[in-house]
Amino acid sequence: MKLGTAIAEIMRREGIEILCGYPVNHLIEHAAKAEIRPVMVRQERVGIHMADAISRVTSGRSIGAFCMQHGPGAENAMGGVAQCFGESVPVLVLPMGYQRRLAHIEPNFNSSEAMKPFAKSSEPIILAAEVANIFRRAFTKLKNGRGGPVIVEIPSDMWNEEVPEPLNYMPVLRTRYGADPVHVKEAASLLVNAKRPVIYAGQGVHYARAWPQLKRLAERLAIPVATSLGGKSAFPETHPLSLGSGGLAVPRAVPKFLAEADVIFGIGCSFTETSFGIAMPKGKTIIHSTLDPNHLNKDVEARIGLVGDAGLVLDALLEEIGKTVTSDRDAAAVTAEIAASHKEWLAKWMPKLTSNDAPLSPYRVLWDLQHTVDIENTIITHDAGSPRDQLSPFWKAIKPLTYLGWGKTTQLGYGLGLAMGAKLAKPDKLCINVWGDAAIGFTGMDFETAVRERIPIMSILLNNFSMAIELKVMPVSTEKYRSTDISGDYAAMARAFGGYGERVTKPEDIIPAIRRGIQKTQEGIPVLLEFITSKETEVSRPGT
Repeated sequence: MKLGTAIAEIMRREGIEILCGYPVNHLIEHAAKAEIRPVMVRQERVGIHMADAISRVTSGRSIGAFCMQHGPGAENAMGGVAQCFGESVPVLVLPMGYQRRLAHIEPNFNSSEAMKPFAKSSEPIILAAEVANIFRRAFTKLKNGRGGPVIVEIPSDMWNEEVPEPLNYMPVLRTRYGADPVHVKEAASLLVNAKRPVIYAGQGVHYARAWPQLKRLAERLAIPVATSLGGKSAFPETHPLSLGSGGLAVPRAVPKFLAEADVIFGIGCSFTETSFGIAMPKGKTIIHSTLDPNHLNKDVEARIGLVGDAGLVLDALLEEIGKTVTSDRDAAAVTAEIAASHKEWLAKWMPKLTSNDAPLSPYRVLWDLQHTVDIENTIITHDAGSPRDQLSPFWKAIKPLTYLGWGKTTQLGYGLGLAMGAKLAKPDKLCINVWGDAAIGFTGMDFETAVRERIPIMSILLNNFSMAIELKVMPVSTEKYRSTDISGDYAAMARAFGGYGERVTKPEDIIPAIRRGIQKTQEGIPVLLEFITSKETEVSRPGT
């Protein structure tokens, strides 16, 4: 069989049902013939973002895939690949490459070389007879260990090459590994005897689907739980032991309990130091459970390292703890303390969350959104900057994988592709992206993709006609040249693309507009609700 037919058949056997892409890449045709749906985007980065979400909302059980043209198409895709690498998301990236005789001649762009520094693995196809081995390696990397993008480059002179038949390919194994029992015993003892322990849960809990074990551990030892943005929704945020999630903006309880902790147990996290994550306080006893041993002692000093799948680690800990703690500890005191912290913090923010001002408070928009949607059947994500910081502390995620949080690298325009990919993977969910007028300038044209490809998402746009968070760092350029001013009638843009667009300016119109938007998505129509907001710059930082 021809190379493209073989690749498409391998993808089909591995359970890939959707191939995001942009032509010319001949794999698109081969995939369509194999009943893999091609979804064409307007910009390569967005296609990778869509594939990214497919992997995320399925805990990597369905692998997102993206293909693109050699040269400029691959060059445009670099940012999306880097985003997957930063967020540890398994995505199969299939760029076309220059002919083999030209692949290593400057200035031709060689994807397998250029993307290697921020890919889990990167390999070109040189011999058609090796295609099964190449994809066996690729899918093994995608389905095992810490996630990340995997590159398989297909030179443009390979399509007519013959692959030996019958095609020798079976779906690759998915396996797990667990921590050293000696270290599990030490960690269990530390947690049992800690005076003020805190659990910090990352997205590794999502990929392991270890949500029940996390909840059991918290309840057994009455331990408060905070999550990273990537780990948000791994623990129900309406639970009395939930501190909330944290990035640049956090609920007050998160830094308070971390600062007062004697033991911090990081599960399924990297503890990566970033401006958009929770800063771990110094001088704490850290138990670090991670899938990747390279993350141990990378940014924080760990007393104990538990290398392995979050589910296996939690299972082992629960078994060891159960030898001495046979019933749930009384959580009344700690939950009362958490509730008091939340109450005091929310009281400070309620004026913004319930503001009747116009232009609208973005906090009021997001507060009303949270209390209008069916939150258990909604998947929401944010964009970089203000939308992330205004949404994440206050949105209470209840069910796993209903919030796609991110932030180690913060590309504007990321949220739109995530919402579309989530909707493709979970068509029964209301899928929402929250972005600002800066982000829509980066990827807004791909709202047309949602219309054309029949992906009925709901896009919440917070439009203040300004790069608001840059106002403090660009005062002279703003005053003299209006450098932070941006504008547009984005609801009209959505209508021009064939979607539903509505501009909202009055607080009493917020909820009715959201309800109309939900109804339109149920009718199969993508929605963009544009809320005209104030130039809000205050966020819930530690100490506020």
